[in-house]
Amino acid sequence: MTSTLLHTPSTTDRTTGEAVVSARDVVRRYGDGDTAVAALRGVSLDIERGRLTAVMGPSGSGKSTLMHILAGLDQPTSGEVSVAGVDVTRLDDTELTRMRRDHIGFIFQFFNLLPMLTAAENIALPLKLAGGRPDPEWLSELVDKVGLGDRMSHRPAELSGGQQQRVAVARALVSRPSVMFADEPTGNLDSTTSGEILGLLRDSVDTLGQTTVMVTHDAHAAAIADRVLFLADGDIVRDLGPSSAHTILATLEAVSGR
Repeated sequence: MTSTLLHTPSTTDRTTGEAVVSARDVVRRYGDGDTAVAALRGVSLDIERGRLTAVMGPSGSGKSTLMHILAGLDQPTSGEVSVAGVDVTRLDDTELTRMRRDHIGFIFQFFNLLPMLTAAENIALPLKLAGGRPDPEWLSELVDKVGLGDRMSHRPAELSGGQQQRVAVARALVSRPSVMFADEPTGNLDSTTSGEILGLLRDSVDTLGQTTVMVTHDAHAAAIADRVLFLADGDIVRDLGPSSAHTILATLEAVSGR
């Protein structure tokens, strides 16, 4: 049961623009019978096009589970999720793979680059797997945007952590996805490099209109978002607009102490 103190208007009421990702009454339960654990307890939300949404919550709150389900990496026990107007909960494995390839970009905490490929090859990999190749003009713009023009022939082991994450950002953007998911994108970086990556994510929203959902535990990272969702015990308990790191941290502490 959501605390009255922490209750806010529903996420669907707050969002007025076009939704790229929608979830309705999403439940995710692990196990059966008396040992079943509910990671999500009927979550409903809309992710608006061209906005950056941060998802926060204490450990075990369900934020990673929610991201995986919204991205089609996991299936809900019940409820529906749509991405770019397609109900992903009704797709088979082949259709899901195609949906993720065509509409979803991913950025991970530990970069997930292929060590035998150069930066240029890692960036182009999603398109190569789809049987295509990047538009040269778009690739040039992307490489310039992430500031890696002189590192394209380098392999991951020859790049710093920040440079590897820049490659990962470019890889996520290269297919012009409907939505980009970032899972703790600065969790493995120092504060200065984290700030650079956050600036890059913010810029991709502002200049490219890239819809982005970022799961983070860092209030300073969430402060770049247009919207901050807080999960606790498998439910959304706070839904804020643009907020300072101080406000976000105070809200997270209140949510964690429920």
